[in-house]
Amino acid sequence: MSASTASHLHTKDDHDHHHGPRKGLMRWVLTTNHKDIGTLYLWLSFASFLIGGVLALLIRMELFKPGMQLVNPEFFNQLTTLHGLIMVFGAIMPAFVGLANWLLPIMLGAPDMALPRLNNWSFWILPFAFSMLLSTLFMEGSAPNFGWTFYAPLSTEYGPPSTDFFIFAIHMMGISSIMGAINVIATILNMRAPGMTLMKMPIFCWTWLITAFLLIAVMPVLAGAVTMMLTDRHFGTSFFSAGGGGDPIMFQHIFWFFGHPEVYIMILPAFGIISQILPTFSRKPLFGYASMVYATCAIALLSFTVWAHHMFTVGMPLAGELFFMYATMLIAVPTGVKVFNWAATMYRGSLSFETPMLFALAFIFLFTLGGFSGMMLSITPADFQYHDTYFVVAHFHYVLVPGALFSIFAAVYYWLPKWTGHYYSEILGKTHFWLSVISMNVTFFPMHFLGLAGMPRRIPDYALQFANFNQIASIGAFVFGASQVFFLYIVIKTIRNGKKATDQVWENAHGLEWTLPSPAPYHTFTTPPVVK
Repeated sequence: MSASTASHLHTKDDHDHHHGPRKGLMRWVLTTNHKDIGTLYLWLSFASFLIGGVLALLIRMELFKPGMQLVNPEFFNQLTTLHGLIMVFGAIMPAFVGLANWLLPIMLGAPDMALPRLNNWSFWILPFAFSMLLSTLFMEGSAPNFGWTFYAPLSTEYGPPSTDFFIFAIHMMGISSIMGAINVIATILNMRAPGMTLMKMPIFCWTWLITAFLLIAVMPVLAGAVTMMLTDRHFGTSFFSAGGGGDPIMFQHIFWFFGHPEVYIMILPAFGIISQILPTFSRKPLFGYASMVYATCAIALLSFTVWAHHMFTVGMPLAGELFFMYATMLIAVPTGVKVFNWAATMYRGSLSFETPMLFALAFIFLFTLGGFSGMMLSITPADFQYHDTYFVVAHFHYVLVPGALFSIFAAVYYWLPKWTGHYYSEILGKTHFWLSVISMNVTFFPMHFLGLAGMPRRIPDYALQFANFNQIASIGAFVFGASQVFFLYIVIKTIRNGKKATDQVWENAHGLEWTLPSPAPYHTFTTPPVVK
């Protein structure tokens, strides 16, 4: 070996060593690698999911029988508040951000996210925010107890002292979300591989690009609402107090102007995931790629015009009721385009039913069901009947559990071999699927009947006629909870061992991520691939 070759190899070894992952705990604290940060987000999300799930099971235990059993009404209110907040901000949103971190650079042919240090900050703010939120459970004077919508004056005049910690936690989560969104936009617009035009991007990248703009548009609105709450509580302002010239209804307008696009922040990336998975297991390209992109844009724009459908019972002029009713119904059109395109993708395809495909199919069927109950709620006169009943609980759980959560399961099963280098056990995956889909329906379907029969939501006790359906829902909830612990077992088992995954992983998968080895190397695409 010549001296120059040895020197070259030595330099190369140093180079590899320098750029490899650090050892030990500091690898995870200081990492700027998009895969490491994606992994951190996904584990944080799963931990939050289990904590939020335990709170939900306490709620279902209390509701197993009429009468007060385990917790007092005050603590019940704290449970419903923290369950909602943790599931929305701690479980679903970080899971999608984790998937974006892991997948966007390797789908785009980029070496990393555009702003890696910002990425590290975006993540590490979150565990502190959630710890602070959870710590309110142990504070004097109770945790926040006003529901996840924290309506004024419940949260301003009557909120416990821990409300201030809740406001601080919301601010930190918002800062993290906005930084993450800026990073996603910068990565997608600047770091695509040569030849990859916007209309050649994988559809998951498109849905995340639009979601990132939604985040930047609505998170400051939420920040404004909680800042006004803070000044009302401590600095003598009266934004939401009628006594000082303010208006508590204004809080609802501001909250839902954030809150309804937030629903789409939690569902648009799910649309992207399903649009990646269906073509692989149908062995056909995605039907109507361009119309899928335009439909996603239309849904995002329309989401800003529907917020007041949450407020029909508050009282508004007839013209306002009609506008928001028709605007809400209009969203069904681009959503219908997506469902039609998914069905057309599968039509005459050579279908196979591995676990990601099963979760994708459950997503389409059950999310559509949730969409139909949403249409029922959008009809103003009918909404007066359903408002604040268990029908609403059934509706949004049908949107968020088989919608957002099942798409995340589908994504994990689909890309897990690429992440870990091992195939998961298909038998265990399918067992998890069937347990989840059956128990999810047993939990939430009876809530439609409870709501139609008039059971109000957010109550710890109820009349005797609601007992049977509540018992069924509680049993379903416990099976659903247990099946998610089983999911944890499947993931850990796959990480530790399992059949070695090929680079291609799935027979008909298309995209740059499938050109990489499994597991994907720590650094990818130091030389950008060319897309034709």
